[in-house]
Amino acid sequence: MNALKETHFQFPGQTGFYRGKVRDVYMFDNRLVMVATDRISAFDVVLPRPIPFKGQVLNQIASHFLRATADLLPNWLLDTPDPNVGVGWRCEPFAVEMVVRGYLAGHAWREYRAGRRVLCGVPLPEGLKENDKLPTPIITPTTKAHEGHDEDISRAEILAQGIVAAADYEQLERYALALFERGTQMAAEQGLILVDTKYEFGKLDGTIYLIDEIHTPDSSRYFYMDSYEENQANGAPQKQLSKEFVREWLIENGFQGKEGQQVPAMEDAWVHTITDRYIELFEKVTGTQFVRTESGDILQRIEENILRSLNSQ
Repeated sequence: MNALKETHFQFPGQTGFYRGKVRDVYMFDNRLVMVATDRISAFDVVLPRPIPFKGQVLNQIASHFLRATADLLPNWLLDTPDPNVGVGWRCEPFAVEMVVRGYLAGHAWREYRAGRRVLCGVPLPEGLKENDKLPTPIITPTTKAHEGHDEDISRAEILAQGIVAAADYEQLERYALALFERGTQMAAEQGLILVDTKYEFGKLDGTIYLIDEIHTPDSSRYFYMDSYEENQANGAPQKQLSKEFVREWLIENGFQGKEGQQVPAMEDAWVHTITDRYIELFEKVTGTQFVRTESGDILQRIEENILRSLNSQ
């Protein structure tokens, strides 16, 4: 299967390179080139097999929502010269990720089920069930780990440790909630519920920018609106559009990213299933048809498109 696992480009004027869990990032003086590969991660571990078209799905969903929220705050994106590539401003990232939750799902539910009633310093009411709507959206920040697991952290700890200045953090909170509200509205237009998501921010010349991706299946969880109430009433699982189905498969096969655990083998049929689920999410979230970019040599196509973009700036 033709998939993009990693890149090893060398561009004129390049000053640095960083390989994240999913993205390969090429740095220039005041610009970044971000290549969305087909790598997939779960429990902060990169799984052994790339997923065809996943990078294109992520990049194009992120571009869609970055453009749709550009009126709320500046963002890093300047150009999308290739289905897998974004080119934009190089910002100094804040060392926290702003996780916004409108529903008790995923990690928040696992913590709640374990008896915890305070998450990242935010108190949670008693008597909630999995996937219940929270009284109001909450922010549960995490530290931004280059390797290993991101860790929950509270607003008070962030300010006490000086990780983010108080004035900046208050602005990050306002931006995160405004983005979540916009994302909720856009999801509802497509018959979806935006359950939770994460945002990353950076600073350039004293201005805060939204960076990285936004409202993609790697950073967000969606439920189907038409079946939500009935499923909650019956105690049935919610049909999700997110990466949670990959995590659930890993858990069922004895893997949660813990020491000594082995990643289960990923058969071709399962890889194809993940591709199909990502494409379904793209089409459902954006309301547009996904066009597979077929390419005999993905690396050559991407390199040529990046060079064309860099030379035009």
